[in-house]
Amino acid sequence: METRGRRVGGKSTTREPIIQESEAAEEFEPEATRRRADVTESSRANRGWWDRNADEYQVEHGTFLGDDRFVWSPEGLDEVEAELLGPPEELKGKSVLEIGAGAAQCSRWLTAQGAHPVALDISHRQLQHALRIGGTFPLVCADAGALPFADGSFDLACSAYGALPFVADPVLVLTEVRRVLRPGGRFVFSVTHPIRWAFPDEPGPEGLSVSASYFDRTPYVEQDEEGHAVYVEHHRTIGDRVRDVVAAGFRLVDLVEPEWPSWNTSEWGGWSPLRGNLIPGTAVFVCERDLRD
Repeated sequence: METRGRRVGGKSTTREPIIQESEAAEEFEPEATRRRADVTESSRANRGWWDRNADEYQVEHGTFLGDDRFVWSPEGLDEVEAELLGPPEELKGKSVLEIGAGAAQCSRWLTAQGAHPVALDISHRQLQHALRIGGTFPLVCADAGALPFADGSFDLACSAYGALPFVADPVLVLTEVRRVLRPGGRFVFSVTHPIRWAFPDEPGPEGLSVSASYFDRTPYVEQDEEGHAVYVEHHRTIGDRVRDVVAAGFRLVDLVEPEWPSWNTSEWGGWSPLRGNLIPGTAVFVCERDLRD
């Protein structure tokens, strides 16, 4: 799962440190702003951000994610209970594309169910962590807007906060996913719940008051001293997301808004028990390609 939130936050874990060949911390403090960012700039910025920060991300969130769990969101929604891809016993033998795989925890869980996953991520460094943890499935470094697979290559696709929050053209990504799915295939993806864009990205009481227009689609951008984007996150309303799914040729079969469970006492950026018990933090879209296609 690759969700950063619009600011780095959350409590660090005691997970063992990983490969130390890259520096996760940036030498400058980027400027946060709201401005336009096209497909190319968004892709370049986010590839660089995840390559630079993958080590820190895995240290901070690796314990929560585990090595072989399928977690859809900071709320802790687990595919074991959710079965959004279908009953676990029906996953055996299925080919599955995981988009924005990070360290490929979801692909490891899928392998344990007898599925045949492929883990794809734009960040080479994230995939190095997937390689470090291990697995018998392919790892592919590629942009979700240009999937390097033939038409109809997969039975299922999934993305836990991967790619879609960070791309300027979500319909392009959704169309690519539909292309590589076989007729009848299912794609499930989770993103930050759009309502959260109206609130400050803070886990405490200061994050409970509306501070911006929900309808302002201007991307959140962090940029360097020369004005080049180093991180980009794009906002879509719920209606936008539904229209994107339909425009790409999918049928939306479910929209899940996970409630915050009582067992989860952790904070992850702006996600927290305080906020999670009052407003949704995640939206999970369950989409299918029609058998007739």
